[in-house]
Amino acid sequence: MPFEGRADPRSVKVNLTSGTGMDIDWQDAHRSSYGFTWLRDACPCAMCDDERAKSGRGIGEPAQLAPGALPMFKPAPKPVKAEPVGKYAIKFQWNDGHELGIYSWQFLREHCPCAECSSARAQAHAPASSQAQ
Repeated sequence: MPFEGRADPRSVKVNLTSGTGMDIDWQDAHRSSYGFTWLRDACPCAMCDDERAKSGRGIGEPAQLAPGALPMFKPAPKPVKAEPVGKYAIKFQWNDGHELGIYSWQFLREHCPCAECSSARAQAHAPASSQAQ
């Protein structure tokens, strides 16, 4: 799904105080809202990407407990700091100490979690025979 020219934000609001997430208004008038839990689970750094690949998780999907493991209390993911990376991305320092992920505007736009974008991604990845119906 090409997003050239559409992955430039008009405004970015990171709700650090309320802990609710990040909202981006894009140049093409689309609006994306990302919860902090989704953002932490979607971290694009090499370490997190490798862990997701090994476990078979998709971007933004939470880690699964090993069979028989008891869930441990973990505070909800929340950035303690957010800062721009040039004009192309944003970086978070998370309350679990992780701070390696650089979330490019292109990455965020390609993985917009809204219903419209999720549906478009599903259509783009559907087998050709199911798209013709």
